[in-house]
Amino acid sequence: MNLAADRAAAFDFFPRHASHSEAGSQAAPAAEEVDLHSKAIVAFSPNGEATSVVVDAIGRARSQILVQAYSFTSKPILAALARAEERGVDVEVIVDKSNDRGRYSGATYMRNHGVPVWVDDSVRIAHNKVMIFDRKSVLTGSFNFSAAAQKSNAENVLLVENSPELAALYMNDWKWRQSLSRRLP
Repeated sequence: MNLAADRAAAFDFFPRHASHSEAGSQAAPAAEEVDLHSKAIVAFSPNGEATSVVVDAIGRARSQILVQAYSFTSKPILAALARAEERGVDVEVIVDKSNDRGRYSGATYMRNHGVPVWVDDSVRIAHNKVMIFDRKSVLTGSFNFSAAAQKSNAENVLLVENSPELAALYMNDWKWRQSLSRRLP
């Protein structure tokens, strides 16, 4: 698989729709291939075990959880992140600008629990649903961190455990998005 050639062909085929100012002044990290020799846990919704997979992964974290969230309203997930912070895990969160509209939100809840929160408003939608645990495991998928995702939507969540190389790629993207975001006071 030639990722560089495939990526170039894909971007030549589709015209660019966003200017650099809309996309945050620089391009996303390049596509990379990663050999995964790790365990994966997959869950689906509605009414499956997706929220449980997320909460359990948060509960197992020992040193750090980096979060990127679009919808951020799930009470069990927010509470699990607050408990992680309370037990000494470094929790940091980046949310979409829809979470900063002057009303109480998941971002407010996190801030009230001592968790630093950034708002990624340098793009039209910060649509990531990612958690990086202890620099070695990554949770991602379509699953928003919300009650609607658990109860009403067809969603998926994938947790790849013990894959530091994959986690490093996601951390690189997290740090890039953080650099383009504003920190909530």
